[in-house]
Amino acid sequence: MTVLRPDIADSDDVRDGVVPEARADGALPPTAPETGSTGLIQLHESIAALLASRGQWRQAYQHLRSALDLLYADQTEPPHVPEQLRREVDRLRREHAEAREQSLRDSLTASYNRRYLDQRLVSLLAEEATHPTGLGLALVDLDWFKQVNDTYGHLVGDRVLQRVVELLQDGLPEGAFCARYGGEEFVLVLPGIDASTAIAVCDAARARVEHYPWQQLGPGLRVTVSVGLAHSSPGSRAPAGPEQTLLQADGLLYAAKRSGRNAVAYRHNGRVRLAGAAAGRRAVAEPRAVGY
Repeated sequence: MTVLRPDIADSDDVRDGVVPEARADGALPPTAPETGSTGLIQLHESIAALLASRGQWRQAYQHLRSALDLLYADQTEPPHVPEQLRREVDRLRREHAEAREQSLRDSLTASYNRRYLDQRLVSLLAEEATHPTGLGLALVDLDWFKQVNDTYGHLVGDRVLQRVVELLQDGLPEGAFCARYGGEEFVLVLPGIDASTAIAVCDAARARVEHYPWQQLGPGLRVTVSVGLAHSSPGSRAPAGPEQTLLQADGLLYAAKRSGRNAVAYRHNGRVRLAGAAAGRRAVAEPRAVGY
């Protein structure tokens, strides 16, 4: 790949990832290494190399694409693309995709992060009318997690969080995902499933956490989770936005906690109920008022 000349590399336009514009007569500025399309191709390649060395993958990829477009311009047959240029385009495409994926993941648990959750919830709730079965959203919180950190240390606490995410994600239906909401709270997003299936999925995840052999991480260690499940279906009520849906799940999580923990709380026919083994509990707390 052509090495960028110092006078080009130091220009304000290149530092901003912009190709210097041609003059009114069509000629390149004096800093261009050559005239004509060959010079432009070399200029794009050089700028791409500089941007890539700085980690500006998107701009670098755009300049390499511009170089390819120039190679194809005004030719009846596809020209031979230099192998080095082809490899650079492929490498930058992969690195850009990896960088984007990493930006949407939680660094500790590798689950999706709050940024991804917020983006996906907006689109999923907007598409809710196209899913006749509706959308389930469960807020999951580890019970007594502060005691885990205080008793076993934060290193074990981190390993607990990582393992809980693995258990929550195991067996999720197609299209569903887990995201870290903050601290020891996680969200399960369950699109395209009815309420009864969403309840079964959440209670199965709760049971996997309860029955995992946590003693392998520390003697006497026991971990459970409480879950608040909000489910919306088309036509059942006015469409809720992401914030309102999360508030509903949070209110039901509060009910699960107040009802003894290690439970999935959901709403059925206007009443709060508990799923699975917790269904027989006599006292079921009402959620905090969040505008149902």
